[in-house]
Amino acid sequence: MDRIRVALADDHPIVLAGIRTLLNADPEIELVGEATSGSDALPMIHSAGPDVAVVDVSMPGLNGLELTERVAGECPGTRVLVLTVHEDAAYVQPLLRAGARGYLLKRSAADDLLRAVRAVASGGIYLDPSIAGHALADPSSVGGPGPGEAGEALSPRETEVLRLIAQGFSNKEIARRIDLSVKSVETYKARAAEKLGLRTRAEIIRYAAAQGWLDALALR
Repeated sequence: MDRIRVALADDHPIVLAGIRTLLNADPEIELVGEATSGSDALPMIHSAGPDVAVVDVSMPGLNGLELTERVAGECPGTRVLVLTVHEDAAYVQPLLRAGARGYLLKRSAADDLLRAVRAVASGGIYLDPSIAGHALADPSSVGGPGPGEAGEALSPRETEVLRLIAQGFSNKEIARRIDLSVKSVETYKARAAEKLGLRTRAEIIRYAAAQGWLDALALR
């Protein structure tokens, strides 16, 4: 099995050393690059082409949000896992909208970092259990009906597509997984989102979390 290639970006040397130690202890993970600023991290990620980039939110140069947006747009093969001290839900939604596939608190890293890296690398979403509930379950924070409030039920295929979208898979990846054309996947996604009144990826993820669709990912 190929090792998961990981790059790190954090401006605190002690934190960087601790993350490095955790990752190097796992034989299934290969550390391919490090940076201590967002502006240094972007070219490093371009050059190294990691499967997962573990990035801090508060960094000099590009901050974590700006870096996530750039990586999502310029390095589609790299998935971003945010590792931060910020527990405020206000940080989570913008980062998910920017393209982050995971959000992990630094205080949880010793126990959950390797699990989070594997979940994100496999195409899923990882949210720190201590922030997932209040970050995604507030119906007033985004539009759309809450679970069970939709006027029209989803078909099994619409449910399957929406669940995979929420777990971080692209339309092309979903098409391969369930043997459909990309166009059909897009149609099912659009129908499901319209029925539920979901307009953004963050809203889809909130709905998925409320349905328990992300629970299995959090246990990997």
